[in-house]
Amino acid sequence: QLVESGGGLVQPGGSLTLSCAASGFTFSMYPMSWYRQAPGKERELVAAIANAGQVANYADSVQGRFTISRDNARNTVYLRMNSLKPEDTAVYYCKRTARYGNPELWGQGTLVTVSS
Repeated sequence: QLVESGGGLVQPGGSLTLSCAASGFTFSMYPMSWYRQAPGKERELVAAIANAGQVANYADSVQGRFTISRDNARNTVYLRMNSLKPEDTAVYYCKRTARYGNPELWGQGTLVTVSS
């Protein structure tokens, strides 16, 4: 199970940190990622992190503003979002990568609204 939290309403230029708490599997074995889906648009990859946190990748649109991290002791992956823009408004989802014969796993999403 994956449970996201930390979404909300924030003004342009503000910051938020999203959390995704994992349970029911060995979290440290799996790469994790954050996706987002804006109204009327397809779901898109925002950031991804390797299982030990040693490698991270970002969409061009968030590079330099967002940081993905993980705490394997707490079974949690984070997304720190700085310098937020109205176009960052979306439902944000975390995802466990399909691996070891297990399917990908999605959380329920958390809504981020960037507006003045």
